[in-house]
Amino acid sequence: MGLFICTACGTQYPESPQAPARCVICEEERQYVPPRGQTWTTLEALQQAYTNTFRQYERGIIGIGSTPAFAIGQRALLVCTDDGNVLWDCVATLDDATVTMIEGLGGIDAIAISHPHFYTTMVEWAHAFTARIHLHAADKQWIMRNDPAIELWEGETQTLWDGVTLVRCGGHFEGGTVLHWAGGAGGRGVICAGDILTVTTDRKWLSFMRSYPNFIPLSARTVEHIGTALKPFSFETIYGHYFDRVIAQDAKSVLERSVLRYVAAVEGRRGYE
Repeated sequence: MGLFICTACGTQYPESPQAPARCVICEEERQYVPPRGQTWTTLEALQQAYTNTFRQYERGIIGIGSTPAFAIGQRALLVCTDDGNVLWDCVATLDDATVTMIEGLGGIDAIAISHPHFYTTMVEWAHAFTARIHLHAADKQWIMRNDPAIELWEGETQTLWDGVTLVRCGGHFEGGTVLHWAGGAGGRGVICAGDILTVTTDRKWLSFMRSYPNFIPLSARTVEHIGTALKPFSFETIYGHYFDRVIAQDAKSVLERSVLRYVAAVEGRRGYE
């Protein structure tokens, strides 16, 4: 019996005697099945071929990503606050070195994930640190490995503890979530965005998509809702889903300008005809 992991998206499936016949996540239009077909691995195999790399961005925020890159290639964030530590998003690779490093920083009190493409081995992480996993209920159909550690929340916001809030933006997925930490960026606030808000390659703008690999855009109304959902929150910095995708300064203004630019583009205004 094994807990098989999809090599294209990193999702771990329930224990079974053989690999699943298909990956539900990859066959949906927001992801893809590679041309070679669906292939599978296990956490034990990943531990032999991959390690995790760590990068401290600022006091209290450490990036964690697989080396070499695996599946979608995102990196997670360990957000260390005075009231507890949050693992934001998840990567498939988890090994003893990673556990030791994080335990030395106080462990993990909560796990929160932006959307199903980054669920990966979240149950393994929860078990390793005796942590609860907080997912938006709108995306519950995409949970491939259920576990008592998973807690579903509903509505538009969920406070984990003082100063740490999950915000449902929707967009990429109906339950698409970002994390706001009021104490980040020296008290000016940060947003941990996954790719619900995608930091562009030039790190000057944000963009928004239903599917990134398949180039399916979102509607103007949906993107305007994302801007509205974050309007009540103050933040200086946005952390995207790759190590280098960070908007370090004036991030709230960048979000506001990016929403206006996106809406103009999809509506064919301001030179985008």
